[in-house]
Amino acid sequence: SVAGVLVCLLEYPRSKRKKGSTMERCGQKYLTAVVKVFGPLTRNYYIRAILHAALAVPAGFLLSTILGTVCLGIASGIYLLAAVRGEEWRPIEQKPRERPHVGDTIKQPPSNPPPRPPTDARKKQPVEVGG
Repeated sequence: SVAGVLVCLLEYPRSKRKKGSTMERCGQKYLTAVVKVFGPLTRNYYIRAILHAALAVPAGFLLSTILGTVCLGIASGIYLLAAVRGEEWRPIEQKPRERPHVGDTIKQPPSNPPPRPPTDARKKQPVEVGG
């Protein structure tokens, strides 16, 4: 059960993507600080792969924990593949939002009038009564 807590603490904070934006999980900033304290031990995916594989070994001896063993083994393989590709865990750091200047937010009014239908289409046609 201690191993499960360790894996949850390690896996909860999302890593920052190389491209695009990453949504931060609720309360992630507190666990990110903990993961950052351990430095390369938690950032390096080779170490994470070895850790997951080592945690999977003792769990493989009991039939009741075989599913957890399989999940840890798969996670270990995924981390190993990511490490070979040169990836590592990077914290999501919030950038301070800049307040927009009032002059930049005001747009110029359109210089051309809106398109209008031709004058004959604007005249109402008399409605025929009866049929």
